[in-house]
Amino acid sequence: MLKIAVERTTAPKPKPEDQTKLGFGGIFTDHMFLMDYNAGEGWHDPRIVPFGPLPLSPAAMCLHYGQEVFEGMKAYACPDGSVRLFRPDENMKRLNLSCDRLCIPPIDEAFAVEAVKELVRLDAGWVPTAEGTSLYIRPFIFAADAQLGVHPAKHLIFCIILCPVGAYFPEGLNPVKIYVEQEYVRAVRGGMGYTKTAGNYAASLKAQEKANAAGYSQVLWLDGLEHKYIEEVGAMNVFFALGDSVVTPALQGSILGGITRKSCVALLQSWGVPVEERPLALAELLEGTRSGQLKEAFGSGTAAVISPIGALRCGEENIAINGGNIGALSQRLYDALTGIQWGRSPDPFGWTVAV
Repeated sequence: MLKIAVERTTAPKPKPEDQTKLGFGGIFTDHMFLMDYNAGEGWHDPRIVPFGPLPLSPAAMCLHYGQEVFEGMKAYACPDGSVRLFRPDENMKRLNLSCDRLCIPPIDEAFAVEAVKELVRLDAGWVPTAEGTSLYIRPFIFAADAQLGVHPAKHLIFCIILCPVGAYFPEGLNPVKIYVEQEYVRAVRGGMGYTKTAGNYAASLKAQEKANAAGYSQVLWLDGLEHKYIEEVGAMNVFFALGDSVVTPALQGSILGGITRKSCVALLQSWGVPVEERPLALAELLEGTRSGQLKEAFGSGTAAVISPIGALRCGEENIAINGGNIGALSQRLYDALTGIQWGRSPDPFGWTVAV
């Protein structure tokens, strides 16, 4: 395994004094990880250096053609004083899935997890300890060739940065309002919807802007061909307690295979709750709201963990779910996941990894 060189900062930044006001994504730690790829040489020169700007040519291919992938994961401060990661192997496996689709050379998944660990160990003083906080970890890879021309890059950079964070949504665990988007599409089967790449999120901005203007937190996307089937929310996979089962859209190439989604399915099944991973038509969901079969809805993702959905806006129709309150299943999943992640509960699945 490659040896990681470490250059410590000589000008450490002050850490946030009030951890209840961290927000999400605006504060960064003292160091970052870098590694280069060159055709014929492979991945090389892994190093941890002081956090700062990256030298990049205005002709860098990532700026012009969008060859970029990323991941999102977290480190948690536990009551026993340890810092733990949650299923980091799954994140690196998914990163390589994205790499394959965007013609980016694969990384060594085990080495990438070790790089995360070493960086988090170095900046362990930045891991927040207040209730509901964590250290967000952003690994990403981008094409750095200074050349205008559409082809797979020959020089890429793998970078990892860290960010102490609070709740992703201002509402916290309070139910969010979701806007069902029926004009714009984010992804289609055969495209890149199942990857974590910048273009997917750029494609969501117009609808997100429209939803925010109407007072809604997120967009619920429908399939790109028929505008008929539910896919995912911009920052989350979605689940619906319909009748006696929990239904979540099947992974068919146009939505992201979330790590938290996968964990929710495993938890629900371990509790004896029937889970259906299948196409879910908007019409079926709306009928469930009218018949009373839809009992609750929630999103799952690394950033928010579990986010209850209290209302849907579909065309001119405003639909309250579970009276706008958090459901019992959403609460149970949130408590179970965060209990495992923060080390407050046993981890029967072996999902957490000590840093």
